[in-house]
Amino acid sequence: MLVYPQFDPIAISIGPLAIRWYGLMYLLGFLFFIVLGRYRIRHQKNSVFTYEMLDDALFFGVLGVVLGGRLGQVLFYDPGYFLQHPLEIFAIWHGGMSFHGGFLGVFVAMLWLARKYQLSWRAVTDFVVPLVPLGLGAGRIGNFINGELWGRPTDVAWGMVFPYVDNLPRHPSQLYEFALEGLALFVVIWLYSAKPRPLGAVTGMFMIGYGCFRSFCELFREPDDGFLGLMTFGISMGQWLSLPMIILGAVLVIWAYRHNEQPQLSKVKSQPKRKK
Repeated sequence: MLVYPQFDPIAISIGPLAIRWYGLMYLLGFLFFIVLGRYRIRHQKNSVFTYEMLDDALFFGVLGVVLGGRLGQVLFYDPGYFLQHPLEIFAIWHGGMSFHGGFLGVFVAMLWLARKYQLSWRAVTDFVVPLVPLGLGAGRIGNFINGELWGRPTDVAWGMVFPYVDNLPRHPSQLYEFALEGLALFVVIWLYSAKPRPLGAVTGMFMIGYGCFRSFCELFREPDDGFLGLMTFGISMGQWLSLPMIILGAVLVIWAYRHNEQPQLSKVKSQPKRKK
């Protein structure tokens, strides 16, 4: 049996200024995005993305993650709590970001990016989704450091006691999600996208992979206390939200291979860099 080490959620404190590990994990995720994106642009033949597009994708993707993720947490999980404490909606440094809300927020941002550069939205998302899983993994490490989203009681040898919850050994479900939603999903989607695929296939595989991994991890994660918690037929809110992802992802993959469209390069020319 292990005991949760109770990390200090504040990484650096200078006077009234505090930098939290949770925020640093998000920053690390954005760093992974830009580094992996630049690698793909350099090494992928006929890439639809340019460095200018990647910068735009990061900027608007960050807005989508933060706004969509927080809005999803408020609407999907804890509407009653946030209705009573409306100022807490803005306290994102305390944690509480819904992946499914963030996914919808980023999807809207990528629709805008596709329109700006006159590309198919599937070409944009096919490029973007392989860059995402490592950031998701970093976010799960942030959850672990924050001591949130602990697992259900268990008798496995690696069960972990979270003293501020109770004295029962529990699944360290944050680490399960880090391993599956972060590392495993990254390997699967990165390798799958390494070869040319029909338009939309990579996006569909990401949706299927995340939905399946998340649904599996939910079996070991304590159901959220907010909005609905453990729902009908023993299915948690995270599993209900993942089910449409799996179905739509499968439809997208089938559609992609039946139509076998290939991505077209943007008709919008990148702005030349100014000489200094």
